[in-house]
Amino acid sequence: MQTCTVLIVAGGRGARFGGSLPKQYALFEGESVLRRSVMAFRGAPGIDHLQVVIGADDEARYRTAVGDLDLPPPVRGGASRQHSVLNGLEALAGSPPDLVAVHDAARPFVRPADIAACLAALADPEVDGAVLGVPLADTLKRADDGGVISGTVPRPLLEAHRAAATLAASEGTALTDDAAVAERAGLRVVMVRGHEDNRKITTADDLPPTTAMETRTAFGFDVHGFGPGDSVTLGGIVIAHARGLVGHSDADVALHALTDAVLGTIGAGDIGMHFPPSDPQWRGVSSDRFLRHAVDLLQAAGGRIVHLDLTLICEAPRIGPHRQAMVDAIARITGVEPGRVSVKATTTEGLGFTGRREGIAAQAVATIEMPRAPT
Repeated sequence: MQTCTVLIVAGGRGARFGGSLPKQYALFEGESVLRRSVMAFRGAPGIDHLQVVIGADDEARYRTAVGDLDLPPPVRGGASRQHSVLNGLEALAGSPPDLVAVHDAARPFVRPADIAACLAALADPEVDGAVLGVPLADTLKRADDGGVISGTVPRPLLEAHRAAATLAASEGTALTDDAAVAERAGLRVVMVRGHEDNRKITTADDLPPTTAMETRTAFGFDVHGFGPGDSVTLGGIVIAHARGLVGHSDADVALHALTDAVLGTIGAGDIGMHFPPSDPQWRGVSSDRFLRHAVDLLQAAGGRIVHLDLTLICEAPRIGPHRQAMVDAIARITGVEPGRVSVKATTTEGLGFTGRREGIAAQAVATIEMPRAPT
């Protein structure tokens, strides 16, 4: 399976934004622009790692912006965007991923569907790269009917950036985006149609007006019985156990309860409406797909997760040793920081079906923020 690392470029000064604070650290609805860009990629299907490139003097601002997010140490950028990207790529060169996605921190509104579309475009073996674009009155990049920007010369992006940097040093010029670097190297890059709301923040006026938000809470509950097996899947991780859980998918009772809770916050029904047990395509499938689908629906409606609270009810297996791994897995799937996820466990003191060790129950609470509907 291919691996993909996202390189988020956040080293610019943004002079046109105004003020002393670079635009990537400006706040929008309580979160920095940089943090919103990072969160857009956390948990996105096909994305394995994130690496941020920052300005030389921005270490303190960066730590404030990302808070408790579990990210690798940032890479120091250069005097130009092209130099910053090159520094980021060089940092990945020791253990290179199969794919690298380069994203400007000043574009915090990228949609999960657009990320997926770019990755899907690379399934074509004749394509070396993909870039998001939208139709404009004055075309910035021309593409033929097949969406191809340039011809094919099989050279990786890092090599292209190294060559561009050498040329920039001799000519005193620098290319302003990665598609231009790839095109100069002869790489075959296709245009993927994105959404117009994935705009770049250049001035303070580019930040949308703050929307009045409302808080919503919804509950989820699920039960699965024990059956044959030697492990159970709970909260997105596999735990060795004397028996397995019975269900049409992987029977992850924890993620099922969380899925229903998130769906409930936007009035989108329950997990069975979206993934019917009678449909054979969901047999044995990993339940992280269900929860991610619910989160995608929430984000498409303009909402964001504030907190997820999960309680597992069982006599066995013991949850304590696996609690943090569950928190981390749920945070990754939903694209939130671990501090917004709580996992707890309790027993029924030997009473009922869980007390008799016949199965596991899970109760979940999702708290979200949504734009307030006009009255």
